[in-house]
Amino acid sequence: MIEDYNIEVSNLTKRYRDGFVAVNEISFTVKAGEIYGFLGPNGAGKSTTVNMLTTRIQPTSGHALVAGYDVCTKPQAVRRVSGVALQEIGIDPLMTAQELLTLQARLFGFNRVEAHERSKSLLDTVRLSTAASKPVGSYSGGMRRRLDLALALIHKPRILFLDEPTTGLDPASRRDIWAEVRRLNREQGMTIFLTTQYLEEADMLADRVGIINHGELVIEGQPAALKAAMGTEVVNITFAEAYQAQQAQQVLATTVQQSQTENETLYLYLNDAASNIASIVSALNDISLQPQSLTITQPTLDDVFLKVTGQTFELLQPSEPS
Repeated sequence: MIEDYNIEVSNLTKRYRDGFVAVNEISFTVKAGEIYGFLGPNGAGKSTTVNMLTTRIQPTSGHALVAGYDVCTKPQAVRRVSGVALQEIGIDPLMTAQELLTLQARLFGFNRVEAHERSKSLLDTVRLSTAASKPVGSYSGGMRRRLDLALALIHKPRILFLDEPTTGLDPASRRDIWAEVRRLNREQGMTIFLTTQYLEEADMLADRVGIINHGELVIEGQPAALKAAMGTEVVNITFAEAYQAQQAQQVLATTVQQSQTENETLYLYLNDAASNIASIVSALNDISLQPQSLTITQPTLDDVFLKVTGQTFELLQPSEPS
């Protein structure tokens, strides 16, 4: 069976004049109708990748096809088949949602009647019909994100690029955006390329994820498969000081094959954690190390990130909005 790929990326690189490499030879594919989560901490290269795939900036080297069109040689064709909702929302706060959507539709070649009907339909889609005549400057953050989503969909694109669509939103507004993304994918079969800094968002929405760190794609796969591939449970042991976590790691090295430390926390990867807890605690007591906390968890995407990068993803992130 021949796979139908809507995005094909090969050795894509972006190097700036000062020598900084924002994206370094990444390669991946996104199937038609798939939600692909591009996951990474701030500054990892997510937005730079989206900007290359949507023809906003030119890659230094490598190749990328979007719906079969080369982003360098066929930029206009790429823009016709792509909808883009970026982090920075450039919306005139004095215009109404109806006015903005109608204007966007007219710019894409819709006649007056078509533009009105398309705008009305999209306002229903993103549940903004009751606020259609209000200035968008009065909208909440979640409403503005939904409007930005509608603007990206105005020309009926085959592929939707969402660059951190829920950053800065409260948890309730974030869940609303998740619901819209799922519905677009399920009901319209739309291919969605979603960048995010939220582990839960990638886990909840994406059919597959690619994890990027320092401009390099470090691992890729289905979220469930990546977690299952860990093959272990995770014992999290937190101490008062970082040196205690390192000391504990050394003491337990003979009995625990896989472990990592991050600041004051020691992570142990064990096939049967519960049956090993007594011996772990005994070994720590023998050298007078008293943990502040000890928990057993199933592997998460944060554990996957820690294992492949040596860093805890959550500690690299800004604090959550309340």
